[in-house]
Amino acid sequence: MMHNDLDRLGEILKAARTSNNLTREQLAERINISPRYLMSIENENKKPSYSVLFRLIRELGIRADAIFYPEGKYTNNEIDQITRLLYQCDERDLKVLLATVKALLETK
Repeated sequence: MMHNDLDRLGEILKAARTSNNLTREQLAERINISPRYLMSIENENKKPSYSVLFRLIRELGIRADAIFYPEGKYTNNEIDQITRLLYQCDERDLKVLLATVKALLETK
């Protein structure tokens, strides 16, 4: 049976929100839900609809596999931070970053 982290969803979302320096009100406005609804997801174990979950994952830069397949989840906080930042990059930025990482790894 597949295990998922939906029981910890609120905790994961709240941690991602705070690490993105967003208030509950700011995030709720960005994804078009009420701050009260977001608080109930974060603190009262309320399960969001697929649509709301999708918007939360996208806005916070959370890897969906961290929620649905936690056994494969990275524990390295730096990787999570880099992943969240990558979602904020445009196509040009991503190409520059890819070339930089490849060059960095070639020097090792």
